[in-house]
Amino acid sequence: MPQIKPLAKLDATRFDSPAILKQLAIASRHLAELKGIASAIPHQGILINTLGLQEAKDSSEIENIITTHDDLFKDDVLPDAFANPAAKEVLRYRQALRVGFEQVQRSGLLTANHIVGIQAELERNNAGFRKLPGTALKDGAGKVVYMPPQEHAEIVALMSDLERFINDPDQLAVDPLIKMALIHHQFESIHPFYDANGRTGRILNVLYLVKEGLLDIPVLYLSSHIVRTKADYYRLLRTVQVEDRWEEWVLYMLGAVEQTAVQTIATIRAMRTALMDYKQRIRAGFKFYNQDLINNLFTHPYTKIEFVQRDLQVSRITATKYLDALAEGGFLQKRKIGRGNYYVNVALNSILMEKPGQTT
Repeated sequence: MPQIKPLAKLDATRFDSPAILKQLAIASRHLAELKGIASAIPHQGILINTLGLQEAKDSSEIENIITTHDDLFKDDVLPDAFANPAAKEVLRYRQALRVGFEQVQRSGLLTANHIVGIQAELERNNAGFRKLPGTALKDGAGKVVYMPPQEHAEIVALMSDLERFINDPDQLAVDPLIKMALIHHQFESIHPFYDANGRTGRILNVLYLVKEGLLDIPVLYLSSHIVRTKADYYRLLRTVQVEDRWEEWVLYMLGAVEQTAVQTIATIRAMRTALMDYKQRIRAGFKFYNQDLINNLFTHPYTKIEFVQRDLQVSRITATKYLDALAEGGFLQKRKIGRGNYYVNVALNSILMEKPGQTT
């Protein structure tokens, strides 16, 4: 039965093939462009919140936790009036992502304890690393081809080893994007938790890129690509576990970085264009224009009176007047659920629904 081996013992020259180096150069170029485009958005909370919601939806979909954009955004603004368990679970993903990002910002590290904290936020429990056996992987004939670590002590040891690999640049002399691919696979193979291993592993991807300085904020989310290529993703995970074929896995992950960066660049450009359009037209047509209002409208695909009160420090009457005027002007759509109203940013919602730049 294949055993998990320390990543530091891999031969770094395995990843020097022309195909990998070519794909690495392409992925790195697009990732650097994404970092620059993201930094041009003056209020970074816009990207962290809106793209974080998008990632939460896509990553949860891989685990068959399905919700619509509409349900997700409604639950974000009116959680008490909207009882959708899937949407609430997806929103926990965004919160777990924020928790992890803050930890990386504070410490400059990505530790096993941080990972436990991320998973705890996802599951809302403190179960920690598994103390019971994990599920075996079987082939089509029912034969066990891979068994994750079964003993708690082994899981703890493997996660400690992975922590060193994540934080020590001397553990393996390869590019950080290649290390990200290796880390993701190792984590999923250890399968250290009872639940939420997949979602936790996908959060680790972007947090590692932030830790390494390849991104300033978490905006590169691979889940959308994995959703579209789910069969390849799981097939290649298995080929490493069973046949030690790391090269194909690394190529897949580098391709995911390239395609996701291209898509995200297109999305951010579309958001920036819409933001500037709203800014110019609202400034020209409404005396109450200010930048905090624009930031509010683009941080929340669906906003509400309380959000505007909080962000602009105005009364409820004033916030209501602003939002109703913008709805009459066609910038927002006013909708009602239960006893509450919420307001849909027409341009932003259209961008998030269409995902500019996405390829199939």
